[in-house]
Amino acid sequence: MEVSHDLSGKIRGRPDFLLLFLTILLVGNGLIMIFSASSHMALIEHDNPWYYVMKQGVFALIGLFVMFTFMGIPFTWWKKAAPKLLLFSLLALILVLIGGVNINGARRWLVLGGFNFQPAEFTKLSIIVYLSAIISKKGERIREFRRGLLPILVMIVIILLLVIKQPDFGTMLILFFIAVAILLIGGIDLRHLVILSLGFIPIIIYFAFSKSYRLQRLTSFLNPMDSPQGSGYQLIQSLYALGHGGLTGVGIGQSVQKLFYLPEAHTDFIFAVVGEELGFVGTALLILMFFLFIWRGFTAAIRSYDPFGIMLGIGIIMMIFIQFLLNVGAVTGILPITGVPLPFTSYGGSSLVLCLASTGILLSISRDNNRRRQEATRNSTK
Repeated sequence: MEVSHDLSGKIRGRPDFLLLFLTILLVGNGLIMIFSASSHMALIEHDNPWYYVMKQGVFALIGLFVMFTFMGIPFTWWKKAAPKLLLFSLLALILVLIGGVNINGARRWLVLGGFNFQPAEFTKLSIIVYLSAIISKKGERIREFRRGLLPILVMIVIILLLVIKQPDFGTMLILFFIAVAILLIGGIDLRHLVILSLGFIPIIIYFAFSKSYRLQRLTSFLNPMDSPQGSGYQLIQSLYALGHGGLTGVGIGQSVQKLFYLPEAHTDFIFAVVGEELGFVGTALLILMFFLFIWRGFTAAIRSYDPFGIMLGIGIIMMIFIQFLLNVGAVTGILPITGVPLPFTSYGGSSLVLCLASTGILLSISRDNNRRRQEATRNSTK
C-alpha cells in the first residue's frame, strides 16, 4: 500500500475521494439548476439573469474553502471547541429575535456584510458537535437521568424554543431528530427515550397546529385540490412540474412551471424544476447521488476509532439526510411542506456553507480512519 507523509514524516491520511467527488458534483448540479430555475425571475427583478447563481457561487466558493480547511483540521479539535460553538449559537439565536431581518413574517436572518446569515443553520452543526462532545465525555453516565441526561435536555429545549420563536418549525424538527439520533447512538436508556418522546411529541404537535398556516401546510398535502388557489397551490404546481417532465424531461432551461407558477422555484421547490427539466431519469440520478453521499459519510463515521467521531459523523449525515427527506417528501406530496431546502442544491448561502463545512468534518474523520489504517499497515510490516 502506498503511504503518504507530511514534511515531518508523520503519516497523512487521505480523505474519502468518492465523498469529496460527490460533494463537488452536488454543488455543481445545484448551481446549474439554480441558474435554470431563477434566471427568468432574476432578469425581471434585478435586470440580470445571473443574479442568484452569482450570489450562490460566492457562497459555494466560501463553503468549499471552509470544507477544505475543516478537512485539514483533526476532528478531535471540535470536541474542545464545542462549548464555544454552542454559546455562539445561543447568542446568535437571541440576537436574531431582537434585531433580525423580518422576511415574510419570519425573523430568521441577520445581515452581515450585505449578506443574510441564518443562525439556525449554524445551530444544526453546533448542536451536533456539542451533543457528540458531551455524551462521549459522560460515557456510561448518559444512562443516568439526573446527572447524565437532564442537563443535556435543558440545553436542547432552550435551543428548540429559540428556533420555534422565529418561527422556524422545519428547523426545529430537524434539530429534534438530530438530537434523538445522537442520544440513541450515545447509549441513552431506552426507557428514558420513550418517556421523552411521550413528552416532546405532544409539544411538537401543539406547535404544528398552533398557527393556521402550519395547519394548512400539514393538511393540504393530503388533498391539495381542496384548496387549489390557497394552501394546496404550491404542491399542485410542484406535481404539475414533475408530471410535465415525464421520463427524460423537457430540457435544461425549458421549465414552464418556474415561470411564476411554482413559488420558490430556486429554493424549496428546486427538486420540482429538476423533475420537469431532467425528468424521472434526472431526479433518480440526483437521489442516487444523495444516497451514495449518505452511504460514504455513514461508512466514514462508523469506522471511526473514537466514539466522538462516530457520533459527530452520524449526526452530520442525519442532518443532511433528514433535510433531503423533508424536502423531496414535500415536493412530491409524500410529506407536509416545511420549507426545508434541498442540501447542496437549493438557493441559500447559509445552508450551502453549513453543508460544505459539515462535509469537511466528515472528510477529516475519513482521513483519520485512513491514517490509522496506514499506520497499522506500516507497523505490521516492520
